[in-house]
Amino acid sequence: MIKIFFYSVFYNPIYNALVALVALVPGSDTGIAIILLTIIIRLILLPFSLSAARTQRAMKSLEPKIKELKDKHKGDKEKEAVETLALYREARVNPFASILTVFIQLPVLLALYFVFLYEPFSTINTARLYAFTPIPGAISLQFLGLISLTAKSMILAIFAGLTQFLQAHLALSGSLKSADGTSVQGDFQKVMNLQLKYVFPFIIATISYTTSGAIALYFITTNLAGSLQEWYVRRTIATQETAVEVLIEG
Repeated sequence: MIKIFFYSVFYNPIYNALVALVALVPGSDTGIAIILLTIIIRLILLPFSLSAARTQRAMKSLEPKIKELKDKHKGDKEKEAVETLALYREARVNPFASILTVFIQLPVLLALYFVFLYEPFSTINTARLYAFTPIPGAISLQFLGLISLTAKSMILAIFAGLTQFLQAHLALSGSLKSADGTSVQGDFQKVMNLQLKYVFPFIIATISYTTSGAIALYFITTNLAGSLQEWYVRRTIATQETAVEVLIEG
């Protein structure tokens, strides 16, 4: 049942969109189609990312008050939980919004990845196509006529790792600092952040090299799109907060 739902709601629509883009782009270049589809999906998911970022920022601003509640009700977890929830309600913050956003985005991104992983595109799987999906007459698996998307590519794999590092660096550079200059995150979170920044890029590069150029190109595009999204989200939220401060002061 879950598999049928995943394929019907996520996998098949993404596959059809990719086939349609291959039919529409100049030269039926699969690489260009992969880039366009990844960007389109990132743009669709952008409102959810903005919502999650606002929630995360609001929760960080509440951390001093939450710490006060923990100190005030030390040993009384039930009282602490009740007043913490009341604080969230007062600030109109949903602490589960970020989790919900992940649950919304994850199946879409997984389906996108699986399409590139399991569909060779040397032949079109017509059984998955909708009646209105255009079928490309010819398919180019040479990205820009230079790089094969079916073979391993060291160049694309290296770029996949580097862009993953860039995205992680941007995502983690905004972590909140306490007054004494230390991170408010725990030691476990610090270790996870270090792994995300320095280990995960190596893993992505390895996966990219051991699979195909198509997977590497997908990682490069989604990492660059994620980096731009991180910049845009911060800029948008900062602009909105500045506008609110001006209205309050005015």
